[in-house]
Amino acid sequence: MKNLKKGIALAMAASLTVCAFAGCGTDGGSSSPSGSGTGNSAAESPTNAGASGGSVYYLNFKPEQGPDWQELAAKYTEETGVEVIVETAASGEYESTLKAEMAKSEAPTLFQVNGPVGLATWNDYCYDLKDTALNKNLKNEEFSLVSDSGEVKGIAYVIETYGIIYNKTILNQYLSMDGAVVSSVDEINNFETFKSVVEDIQAKKDDLGIKGAFTSSGMDSSSDWRFKTHLANLPIYYEYQADGIGSTDAIKGTYLDNYKAIWDLYINNSTCEPKMISSKTGDDATAEFALGEAVFYQNGTWAYNDITAEDLTADDLGMLPIYIGCEGEENQGLCTGSENYWCVNSKSDPADIQATLDFLDWVITSDAGRDALANKMGFVTPFKTFDEGYETTNPLVAIANEYVASGKNSVSWNFPTMPSEKWKDGVGSALLEYAQGTGEWDAVTTAFVDGWKTEYEAAQAANE
Repeated sequence: MKNLKKGIALAMAASLTVCAFAGCGTDGGSSSPSGSGTGNSAAESPTNAGASGGSVYYLNFKPEQGPDWQELAAKYTEETGVEVIVETAASGEYESTLKAEMAKSEAPTLFQVNGPVGLATWNDYCYDLKDTALNKNLKNEEFSLVSDSGEVKGIAYVIETYGIIYNKTILNQYLSMDGAVVSSVDEINNFETFKSVVEDIQAKKDDLGIKGAFTSSGMDSSSDWRFKTHLANLPIYYEYQADGIGSTDAIKGTYLDNYKAIWDLYINNSTCEPKMISSKTGDDATAEFALGEAVFYQNGTWAYNDITAEDLTADDLGMLPIYIGCEGEENQGLCTGSENYWCVNSKSDPADIQATLDFLDWVITSDAGRDALANKMGFVTPFKTFDEGYETTNPLVAIANEYVASGKNSVSWNFPTMPSEKWKDGVGSALLEYAQGTGEWDAVTTAFVDGWKTEYEAAQAANE
């Protein structure tokens, strides 16, 4: 498919001017992401009602924005009389929930895919958005999923960034200590320096009044996507860069030793022992960071509201790239892209399709919709309608913009090219076994490389 061969280097051309956009993760579509938190699982399907003769049923992927979407839907219903139902899949369960909901007589009229892999599964259910207001308001066609025949099957609605969020206040406290490895955060621009800092902070944790350098690396479904998907993006990114490709049917695992090095750093310099991570959740990691119990926390721009729920403010926050020890990483920036593509269900009643398109148009053009996406949800969006007055106030986005402005090379989101959720689960299980001491790193390599080929072939066979 057009644009798909670029994988999700998608978004990178335009995301390099992310500061011009206005507007997490979690894993989307068939991914577990690039998003976090818990949400209400989809329950009863909506009934078709509404003054227009059609209604909207949105199966939301992002648990952390579930309440915001419900509030926005209520405003639209109040304003137009059109019923809009929003259900949110539980973290890590979007694909299974979508399959279950699509089998119902009242299926979602609006859903999400994560990119080329997700689209391959749901292509026949995706209405052509080419002539819609939504598509016409895109800043750049790179944010659309386009078929070989020119049909626009999905449109990205949020550009997100992730890396290693850090507590600037505690890190500065460390930097002022006698014997600190570095004297400025600016000196941390490669893995070896970062590793030295992390291990020294871990050794001085009692003096700093913290429980660990890193938050816990929980491996339940609310947290494991951070490592089996978002962290795994780094070795994939560097392999794709080295080979000059945007996707592959057989990953080589060239940089899996680097993946091991950063994973070891996380689990051995944490608020808990490695063997305890099976009992830790995404909420645990968020709370540890928000309460100042750890300095470093791998997550993204979508996490801002959660980590400032206690006493942290924008002034306490910084973000570093995820360094894994690859050549040239001194010029590496943050991981920026999208895996969240809106798709309209082509199997829905025509009145419901039109109601859904009208709702999306309202979301990206009305004051209420733009305020919700830019300010309440903290999204950077790829739409022209957000140019003036609706720049997000999320400070983590501002940090991401600074990296771009300084000329750092943003790391593209290549994880939407991962062959399946089963592949991710295999990698995640192997990571957990390794951390607990009940498995060897070779099992991670096998799950990563052999599992990729197996799952890619299975996906191809299923979609033929």
